[in-house]
Formats: sequence, structure tokens, C-alpha cells
Amino acid sequence: MSNLRVALTFDAEHPDRPHHLVGSEDRLRETLGSLEVRGTFFVQGRWAEAFPDQARRIADDGHLIGNHSHYHAKMNLLTETGLVEDIKAAAGAIETICKRDPAPWFRSPFGAGAKDPRVRAALEQLGYKQVLWSASGDDWDHRETAQHMEDAAVASTLAHGDGAILLFHTWPSYTHEKISRIVARLREEGATFVTVDQLEPKGIPDNFGEVDW
Repeated sequence: MSNLRVALTFDAEHPDRPHHLVGSEDRLRETLGSLEVRGTFFVQGRWAEAFPDQARRIADDGHLIGNHSHYHAKMNLLTETGLVEDIKAAAGAIETICKRDPAPWFRSPFGAGAKDPRVRAALEQLGYKQVLWSASGDDWDHRETAQHMEDAAVASTLAHGDGAILLFHTWPSYTHEKISRIVARLREEGATFVTVDQLEPKGIPDNFGEVDW
């Protein structure tokens, strides 16, 4: 397959699953460096405050940084004031720790509320674009196997084709374990890896659906 641009994106957030790997963020970062791949990391503000060294190293390695909210709440459950305060709090933490302005890239936790007019209005007010995903390996789902994660990530990316935005998280053991194989398999299909600013994603991918966590 020619002209297959793929954006690897990672939600950097507090883990809440049994397949959490301690130190996963640094291992993943080191693996991406060895693969010569830049990713896009959507950083939760409170996670950056809790793990500033890990957050800073991600930015220092040259990965694109986006905003993943401060409290990782479902955005559609917040008031209009709460939406703005949460997004701004995350931006402040990320700028202080990572020395990067995460705007205009934003990803709603769980994808929840991405179609909500109130969420869209808050993001527009603060100069953000919603960046969701068009492919996933379900790495958040501890009921699935690592091999399922690898196969699903590759299959869903190839099914989407050029411009695929592939969703991962920094904390599952599956992600660090399988990212090299995923990159290798996609490269065999002609993939080149880009950050989301190189795709300039607009709006919500046609096959987007909220994640049932």
C-alpha cells in the first residue's frame, strides 16, 4: 500500500487497569527512539504533575504534545465553566512541566462528549481542535491478549488507509511489548509515521465511536 501515513498517538494518563506496567512511559519512549518514530502524546495535566520527569522526557524527545484534560473526566459531564477550567488547568500544568503549549491538539478522555456542542464550543474558545482516532488496538482492555492488540492495531490501520490516527495508551504492558512489531508490520505495508500536525486532522473520523471503558 503506497502513501500510507500513520499517526501513532498515546494517551499519557493515570493507569487504572491490572495490566499497568510500572515505568511503561520511559520504556515506550525508549522504544520509539530506537524505531526513529515520533508520536503524538496527549498528556493528562494531573498525570504530568504526578510524574513530571516522565512527562518532561516525552517532550524533550521531540514528540508532539497535546492536551488530554486535567482530571480525565468525561467532558460531557462538566458544566460550561468546568470545561474551560479543566482544559486550562491541564494546559498550565503541561506548559510548566513539558515547556510545550499543547494547543491546538486536544483529545477528550474516552472520546466522551466529542460530539457535544458545549464541549466543541469550549475547545473552540480556547483554540483547540478535537483529535480522536480512526484505528485502535484496544490496548486499554485487559480482557484481550497482547497478540489481539497487535493484530487489531495493524488491521484497523490498514482498513482505514492513509491518514490513520492510531490510538494507544502509555501505561498498558501490551503497548510497550508490541509497538515494535506493529511498527514493523505497518512499515512492510509501506507506512510512514507522522505526528497529527502533519495530518492536520479536522473533525471526527467517520468511523469514530466512544470507547466503553
